[in-house]
Amino acid sequence: MATVGGATAFKALCGSAVATAATFSSVAIPEMDRYGYSKTLSTGLVAIVGTLGCLMPPTVFLIIYGILTEQSIGALFLAGIIPGFTIAILWVLTIYGWAKINPSLAPAGERSTWKQRIASLPEVVVVLAVFMLMIVGLLRGFFTPTEAGSVSTMVVLLMVIFRGQLGFKAYVKAIGDAMRTACMILLLIGGSAVLGHFITITNIPQLMADWATNLPVHRNVVMIIICFVYLIGGSFIDDLAFMILATPIFFPVVQKLGFDPVWFGIMLAVTIMIGIVIPPVASNVFIVHKLSKTPMATVYKGVVPFLAGIVVFAALLFVFPQLALFLPHYFMK
Repeated sequence: MATVGGATAFKALCGSAVATAATFSSVAIPEMDRYGYSKTLSTGLVAIVGTLGCLMPPTVFLIIYGILTEQSIGALFLAGIIPGFTIAILWVLTIYGWAKINPSLAPAGERSTWKQRIASLPEVVVVLAVFMLMIVGLLRGFFTPTEAGSVSTMVVLLMVIFRGQLGFKAYVKAIGDAMRTACMILLLIGGSAVLGHFITITNIPQLMADWATNLPVHRNVVMIIICFVYLIGGSFIDDLAFMILATPIFFPVVQKLGFDPVWFGIMLAVTIMIGIVIPPVASNVFIVHKLSKTPMATVYKGVVPFLAGIVVFAALLFVFPQLALFLPHYFMK
């Protein structure tokens, strides 16, 4: 449960699902091993909590979706907050129920005193401060989403330098990793722009929209089909790459069916959360497998119970769109 809470808070500092999974593979799994937790539970949990990188701000996924569809990135960030916390709560309930059914999965450890709990709070305050700096700055118009990322990055950089937690080699490695990710995303967006131009000329989006709106089924059925297409496509190529390729085709369909573009962005993020941990291209599972030296089958087995929480929330999001739209509508009237 602490791992779920920690990963949710970590999302205030990191926008990458893979980075979240890699970090908690090194931090949380050894601790759970120390307390005799089942590898099925520990590795499956770490693989799934990394998927919050698709939903909780600052998330690269929603930034790219906002660029592709010309939607407010600030609104998308706000829309991801309630869904992200709701899914995290569902995962905590899953852990509780799973451990009650099979206590050997997570043997009880020593209880912490209130003094120990209070002593650990300053670390949480730092994370929440960075998160609030970014969100409040966006809402108040102090800076754009790009500037919010830069300001938050600088704050975290200064913090780790003053604490003596960042050496020169680690700094160079961090810059290199960021450059590789940025170049990959820019190439994907550039290729998507070319493809999008071709698709527009051939009138494919308009034909798709006309076909979908004339289907003799409810619009929610069409939306479920679209989500399945993203899920299947993301199972064969990288989920982010497929989202960039497919969105220019399906976004006009979504608009013509009358769905809110911000809601659709969150729905896609929830769909991608599933795609990141199902085969064959399950990036988070591969990361956890590699860093924890755990068989792939064990990690997959641990992921399955937590997928139920995402599926349950996806159903709730269909029935109650305000789960995603309440905060954007309230703060950005």
